[in-house]
Amino acid sequence: MARNEIITTSGTHNVLAIGTVIKGDICAEEDFRIDGTIEGDITCKGKIIIGAQSSITGNIECTNIEMMGKVTGNICCTNNIILRASANLNGEIKSQTIEIEPGAIFSGTCSMLTE
Repeated sequence: MARNEIITTSGTHNVLAIGTVIKGDICAEEDFRIDGTIEGDITCKGKIIIGAQSSITGNIECTNIEMMGKVTGNICCTNNIILRASANLNGEIKSQTIEIEPGAIFSGTCSMLTE
C-alpha cells in the first residue's frame, strides 16, 4: 500500500465512465470515481477520484479527493486533497491537508480548515 493512499470504509462506490457527460448537480453517499465530464456541483460524503481524462466545472464538497484531471471550481474537503502531477485546478481550496505533486497546475487560493 502506498503511503499516500487514503483508505475508505465504504464497500461500494459510484463510477462515471469516460465519454459520459452530466449537466446538473450530483449528491453521493458513497465513494465516487469520475472519468467523464460534469457541469454542476458535486457533494459526496466519501472519497472522490477525478481521473486524468475527466473535466469538472462546478464546486465540490467531499471528505477526501484525489485529482488527476481538470476542475474549474472551488473544493471544500474535510480531510485531504491530493493533486497528482496531471491535475489542473482553477479555484479555491479549503481542506485540512493538501498534497501537490510536481507538475500539477493550481491557480487559486488555499485555506486550511481546523478541526
